[in-house]
Amino acid sequence: MGNHMTEAGTAANQRPEHDAAKSAQRESAQGESVAGKVVMLSGDLMFASRVRAAAQGKGLAFHFGSSLPEGDLSLVRYVILDLSTRSGLVDSIAGMCAERCPQAKLLAYGPHVQVDLLRRAREAGVATVMTNGQFHTMLPQLF
Repeated sequence: MGNHMTEAGTAANQRPEHDAAKSAQRESAQGESVAGKVVMLSGDLMFASRVRAAAQGKGLAFHFGSSLPEGDLSLVRYVILDLSTRSGLVDSIAGMCAERCPQAKLLAYGPHVQVDLLRRAREAGVATVMTNGQFHTMLPQLF
């Protein structure tokens, strides 16, 4: 298996969040009609590529990172939180989304064995919380 994190080549000195954001900005700047944006907060590059493909297949721009992007978030339609790699955001993400992108659908997913973490996300105000398996299954129809 190769260790490719970006289309530009090896990942030794690349910042995946920055590359994904630059790619989404390029798509918008090139005049293509972007129906909205998906923000994925995760550290899982392999699965992020599947989410990116699903989003772009529906005409949505994609941002991958560890926190909500800076600037105008009016085009954000979905905020997806990976509880396996970004659980530190679980208590604050619903409030941040309500303030910065209230139009976005917030969802979180994590391992089915981490029942307390899934419950904590629900209690923190995340509208849709699911297991990894549920998220993987519904991804093709999500957007």
